[in-house]
Amino acid sequence: MAATLSVRQFFQRFPDEEACLAHVMEVRHGLRHVCRACSKEATFHRITGRKAFACAQCGDHVYPSAGTIFQDSRTPLQLWFYAIFLFVTTRHGVSSRELQRQLGVTLKTAWRMGHKIRELTGRADMKVMLNGHVEIDETYVGGRANREQAFKSKTIVMGLKKRGGRLHTEVIPNTKMTTFEGVVTRQVYEGSTISTDEHLSYGLLNVSPFKHETVNHGSKEYARGEVHVNSVESFWRIFKLSIASTHIHISKKHFDSYLREFTFRSNHRARENAMFDLLVASL
Repeated sequence: MAATLSVRQFFQRFPDEEACLAHVMEVRHGLRHVCRACSKEATFHRITGRKAFACAQCGDHVYPSAGTIFQDSRTPLQLWFYAIFLFVTTRHGVSSRELQRQLGVTLKTAWRMGHKIRELTGRADMKVMLNGHVEIDETYVGGRANREQAFKSKTIVMGLKKRGGRLHTEVIPNTKMTTFEGVVTRQVYEGSTISTDEHLSYGLLNVSPFKHETVNHGSKEYARGEVHVNSVESFWRIFKLSIASTHIHISKKHFDSYLREFTFRSNHRARENAMFDLLVASL
């Protein structure tokens, strides 16, 4: 299948509940595997009238949706799959209202589905340390207060991106040097080259096992050769615009799940088909 999924391709691949259930079974267990009951390698066949498959050797039942976000859900699997499709094919996220309109479900159901899918993005996005040339930047999101009051009304987020590679983001409690140090030492290999802006707390990198270069945004310096944080700032722009236009407002309680969603999408944007399969595989 092409890298970019179309609606037609989606419904060709998942035309009904049977196709969706078979895909969950294939991803989680395999239609042929060693049976947990009889310990023999066997083919598993669909059981009519149940969302289950049976071992051809001993008849043991396997319920592929058990333990997933689909368990105990009255919403058809095909609607769940289509909701995941919407999440991976959009750049600016999907609001609960949009899911409600697209799927024909209640707002409460749409809200729950959205948050369950965001949980998958957190599981699916592989956590790896960064190396090479890494850009680091922090930003304030939400609230209406000025910068001096940001700790009370805004959420502070730190972003680290390998140049031309993966992005890592996380919510941080403050912009103190010790906070920055904890994130950098946990996420970046020693010896890496790091580009930041002129924030004083990045001064710790001048006496650390990293090669540190800065650009001075206060003096309108945004790039000096390979030294810049433009990739991270580009992500911040998309994230903030998406929150303002698609979601209008997100609470601090759920902020981290939205951040993980957008980070996952940024890391896998090049191949939507692979991104869909990665989410389903993380069930």
